[in-house]
Amino acid sequence: MIALRTQQLIAYESGVANVIDPLAGSWFVERLTDKMEEQAEDYFRKIDEIGGVIEAIEVGFMQREIAQAAYDYQRAVESKQRIIVGVNEFVNEGEILDIPVLEISEEVEYRQRQKLQSLRERRDSGEVEAALEHVRQACHSSENILYPVIDAANALATLGEIVAVMKEELGVWMEDTVF
Repeated sequence: MIALRTQQLIAYESGVANVIDPLAGSWFVERLTDKMEEQAEDYFRKIDEIGGVIEAIEVGFMQREIAQAAYDYQRAVESKQRIIVGVNEFVNEGEILDIPVLEISEEVEYRQRQKLQSLRERRDSGEVEAALEHVRQACHSSENILYPVIDAANALATLGEIVAVMKEELGVWMEDTVF
């Protein structure tokens, strides 16, 4: 509650949210922005040198970068080079965290299945099939697949139905594990 109230005070009482640049071009914020831009440009150059995004994915570049970043982050947290309040510093000894796990009851699952059945009964099956066929055709053309997918969703095709068509036509790509 303290964290929430702090954010609300900043947002609603300080006026900081009422201006475009609350730090007025702070040299610190500008430097951080410049640094982030330089790092992004470096990544773009590396990806271009590999041959583009698809080639970078296929040779495992993206997966290695993500794994390395996760490893570096975890080491920094464990060595306290990166402080995470309440995790590796400012921890209340003996505090027991009881984090509830979301459990979906059978009743909720049953109601969702009923809603899905109701949707399938009331929608225009011909329109759904036509929209899914458009998705199928787009998978094998130079057409942007996004628009047929949106049309299928608007025709009330389910996500599962849309994905099933795409899997049938395009297959499922499994990234190689890279260490």
